[in-house]
Amino acid sequence: MSREENVRHFLDLIRESRRGKFKVYIGMIAGVGKSYRMLQEAHDLLDNGVDVRIGYIETHGRAGTDAQLEGLPVIPRRKIFYKGKELEEMDLDTIILMHPEIVVVDELAHTNVEGSRNEKRWQDVMELLEEGINVISAVNIQHIESVNEEVQSISGIEVKERIPDSVLQKADEVVNIDLTAEELIARLKTGKIYKPEKVSVALNNFFRTENILQLRELALKEVAMQVEKKVKNEVVAGVGVRHEKFLACISSHEKTPRRIIRKAARLATRYNTSFAALYVQTPRESADRINLASQRYLLNHFRLVTELNGEVVQVQSGNILDAIVTTCKERQITTVCMGGPSFPLLRSLFMILKYRKFMDDLAQENIDLIILA
Repeated sequence: MSREENVRHFLDLIRESRRGKFKVYIGMIAGVGKSYRMLQEAHDLLDNGVDVRIGYIETHGRAGTDAQLEGLPVIPRRKIFYKGKELEEMDLDTIILMHPEIVVVDELAHTNVEGSRNEKRWQDVMELLEEGINVISAVNIQHIESVNEEVQSISGIEVKERIPDSVLQKADEVVNIDLTAEELIARLKTGKIYKPEKVSVALNNFFRTENILQLRELALKEVAMQVEKKVKNEVVAGVGVRHEKFLACISSHEKTPRRIIRKAARLATRYNTSFAALYVQTPRESADRINLASQRYLLNHFRLVTELNGEVVQVQSGNILDAIVTTCKERQITTVCMGGPSFPLLRSLFMILKYRKFMDDLAQENIDLIILA
């Protein structure tokens, strides 16, 4: 290591030690009590002489949550005029100026009003952490990027506001706020989540029992995965096990590549490692031949890879399967994620033989293959 690298490494260690601690409460759905729990914790901290402030909380008019807010020091929100309306956002500059020991910031996936310093609230939180301010925040499972499609298949609703998985990976502590489906529906029916006129609509849509059970499972798995990663980092670090590295094989199609990317990202998070997404540009999709729709899909796929903390790899080749094997060898990939092959009828035997050779090549290199339906 050179002198310059030594200095840079030392400075990185100093910055890391000065960085604030980050605690995230995860819930399966609105109304499980994340905001209430954060305010309870703020009271406990305040009673113990800790300088804790409320940077932003969303009570949604729930009486119990409003009551918990009483007696806590709240940093006033910043007022912004946008398209003729007065809106409120968290006052990031004032929090940094006041520099409390701990700040509570609700609605981690929130999109800030246009013209704010950061587009997303999670980016505001990252700034606070860099300033050495400890943050307690909360998010529902449906707002995590890599489970977006699973949530959509469960609920039929595409959640627009999402946070990259890398935000959760930066958390020092992840806590699940759990309720049974029966407890949550009881809370809903007694008006503890929404106003009475909204209850029947909620029960027939997002709050159906089967939805709640599946979202609860996702939330429990997410927290378990984060705890497992922490154990591997802090308890069994250095044990001689295979270092996993994942490769998502993507194309210029619209939908399947996004599922493959998210699958690889989830696996990478689980094993606390990295992933890359490989696009093999064939002569049919050379720069002067690829159509505009395919270009747009590819750019969206590349953006998603970056958001999920992956690396985009592009190679040019007339043989996609050989290019995948070569990339795996070069990058020491342990697991390949790809879509199921489709063989044109007239070339099916030839392609089956090629595909068999591809699987044999992977097996020879001890590379696992995951095929998504």
